[in-house]
Amino acid sequence: MELVRAGTQESMPGRSEYFTGTVWLDRIIQAPAPARVRALRVSFMPGARTAWHTHPLGQTLHVLTGTGLFQTEGQPGVVIRPGDTVWIPPGEKHWHGAGPATTVVHLAIQEGGDAGETNWMEKVTDEDYAAVSAIA
Repeated sequence: MELVRAGTQESMPGRSEYFTGTVWLDRIIQAPAPARVRALRVSFMPGARTAWHTHPLGQTLHVLTGTGLFQTEGQPGVVIRPGDTVWIPPGEKHWHGAGPATTVVHLAIQEGGDAGETNWMEKVTDEDYAAVSAIA
């Protein structure tokens, strides 16, 4: 058994190659092999978002607070709110983040493995973000 006490791990800023705007990451779990579960609490400030990306083994997002946005490539964006859970299948290209005037905090849960956890791609353009954020 391993107990990690609240407040003993530093928050990490989201890397500018993968995020637009201010994003903070708090590791929940990165289980040792043979387990593969990974979970982060991700806090997005207004207007902040991920770049386009995929996950080889899929991803689950569970919204804790605030109002956010989610979009799968080629699909209309959706608003996500506290209590909403989004399952993203393996290989599905998507992005997620905060609304233009709101913060959002969600748990991001995925598995690691030989293929890695995340395949990062191009950033979401301001124009693409604005088109989705108009629904918020």
